[in-house]
Amino acid sequence: MPAARSLRELLGLYEERGLLRRVRVPLSPVLEIPEVLRRVSSRGGPAVLFEEVRGHPGWRLAGNLFGTLERIRLALGVERLEEIGERLVEPLSGPPPLGLGEKLRSLREVVDLGRYSPRLVRRPGFRETVWEGDEVDLGKLPLVKQWPGDGGRYITFGQVYTVDPARGVTNIGVYRAMLRGRRELVLHWQMHKRGRLAYREASERGEPLPVAIVVGSDPATMLAGVMPVPYPMDKLFFAGVMAGRGVEVYRLPSGVPVPASAEVVIEGSVEPGRLAEEGPFGDHWGYYDKPHEKFPVMTVERVWMRRDPIWVATVVGKPPMEDAAIGKAVERVFLPLLRTILPEVVDLEMPVYGVFQGMAIVSIRKMYPGHGKKVIAALWGLAQLSLTKIIIVVDHDIDVHNLNQVIWAVSAHVDPQRDVVVLPHSHTDQLDPATPTPGYGSKLGIDATRKLPEEYGGREWPREVEPDPETVRRIDELWPRLGLE
Repeated sequence: MPAARSLRELLGLYEERGLLRRVRVPLSPVLEIPEVLRRVSSRGGPAVLFEEVRGHPGWRLAGNLFGTLERIRLALGVERLEEIGERLVEPLSGPPPLGLGEKLRSLREVVDLGRYSPRLVRRPGFRETVWEGDEVDLGKLPLVKQWPGDGGRYITFGQVYTVDPARGVTNIGVYRAMLRGRRELVLHWQMHKRGRLAYREASERGEPLPVAIVVGSDPATMLAGVMPVPYPMDKLFFAGVMAGRGVEVYRLPSGVPVPASAEVVIEGSVEPGRLAEEGPFGDHWGYYDKPHEKFPVMTVERVWMRRDPIWVATVVGKPPMEDAAIGKAVERVFLPLLRTILPEVVDLEMPVYGVFQGMAIVSIRKMYPGHGKKVIAALWGLAQLSLTKIIIVVDHDIDVHNLNQVIWAVSAHVDPQRDVVVLPHSHTDQLDPATPTPGYGSKLGIDATRKLPEEYGGREWPREVEPDPETVRRIDELWPRLGLE
């Protein structure tokens, strides 16, 4: 089944499969709808469509859209999420073509990559209603307040579109946006994110940066917003890779391309140096992150929307929430790319309760002394994984998804003085509540692989216990007669 092309197609697909529930009781986007979504997502429940949003007549609100891997795979039309990473990796892998036949096959593969490029359209559905200038009142949109201590109402699952002034590539990022006034939002652009990079480039040029926030669209673009795509790969192109086809886009008057399938598009810009306080906000670590710096203010010039618009929201907090499944999807999508950069990697687990940026467990085929630490160092220098606070490396025969096996490997294979690396004074996740300075702290690496003689004082690693094969065969034959089942 192909990937869904719009939010409405996705909701219809979910409903056909019994994966959507409709709520017809009027509920407020301030605390009430978030409380329902929190309960549903923490239990791995269905997607929800709220038919009546109190205080916002004519609006519907969808949530928990991607709360399970089953729904994410269905939305993207794949059986395995690794297929998406493989679409990028396979044409670039293997030996160069030599003969004419091989060169023609290689050319076809490159042409196939081109089918993922975005395609311009002239009349998107979201042009049905437009607010401009003084007509704009963001308070009329069903922005949510998810926790009682939050500093205000937020867009929590909006895709923030920018075009890098230096290279012209489009970025899509899911950055929370706090309502500040009728026409103003504060964008939570963390220092390590691609959106902040574009803002910095525009500011150095002394130019405003056009910005568009899209709410509800082609599911591939919604999920591309959370994917840690390395710069300068264009995220609209990557969304096409995820969808298996090019995304249809419309170019706004500001020049920013956005999905033609969007439910709502908020168009505006940020001026260099125009900043404001943002927060507090109850984030995915399970704490309110306190205001520690000022963030860019977006001035909204127009709002585009469909005639019968559907808002989309998510809630975050202590895991598991909807972002738990989304994080797992990121892990699976990027595993083929990680293996391309580090061929020794066998598998990757970013535990839900490790809050993803908190911990990563990697299994490798170890080949030489110090190999475990080499992988730790490589991961700390690699895109979004560079923000991971704790990295544990284990051998290829340890199932990284079985935490008991990982605990055994750490307990049995680690000498703390030899195998634990502490990297002080390093960049960290800006939201990590444990760091003394936001965005600046330390990291921990644990090499839990079996040690080679060079790492083990010249000795061979102990032989693991294994049962006698002949005894195993004999007991297997006798087992049904022993009455122990």
